[in-house]
Amino acid sequence: MLIAREFVAYLSRKLVKRLAPAYLETGDPGGLSELINAVISEELEVEDRLNDEVRDLLSQYTDYMRQEGVSYQDMFRKAKNALIRERKVVRASGRDTGDSMKLSRDKITEISHKIIGSLRTSRMVRLRKDQNEIRLQITSGITEILSTEDKADRESRRKIRTLKREVAEGSEEFDLLQRRYYAEELKKLGIDLAK
Repeated sequence: MLIAREFVAYLSRKLVKRLAPAYLETGDPGGLSELINAVISEELEVEDRLNDEVRDLLSQYTDYMRQEGVSYQDMFRKAKNALIRERKVVRASGRDTGDSMKLSRDKITEISHKIIGSLRTSRMVRLRKDQNEIRLQITSGITEILSTEDKADRESRRKIRTLKREVAEGSEEFDLLQRRYYAEELKKLGIDLAK
């Protein structure tokens, strides 16, 4: 997934705190947080499943790509873009669409609409404000939290680049260092994924 599951859970809890009690009433904040977590996770997994499907499709054409000298990355991008257009999937990655954050504005809007749909049908919630006003709060909440998360991600990568020795991105060592520095930076910014 584009965003770690732990961070999605944190994001869901923060959205519940932001919305209750001013925008909605709930007797089960934990259950509501789980509902929002499920909606966000499902929306992010759509593109993961699409990527898996493209990989499976391209595995059938490896000989052809090798013979024609076509790069795997180019074919992957073309096949994925074709499936996105065909299925009308909203791209999750903001960096693919020019946004600086991990999630595109369109994806955040799509997620906010799905959350509102789930809130409307849930028995554990009573909406106190207009649906669009609540959706805008969800959108701004997600955007604020993700921009803070992006700062932690950028700073953790910067720390790795400034090490005395070269650490190749994508290597196991890079991933371990990035997770460690990322957690440190989140704590500096006041984000505790356990809360």
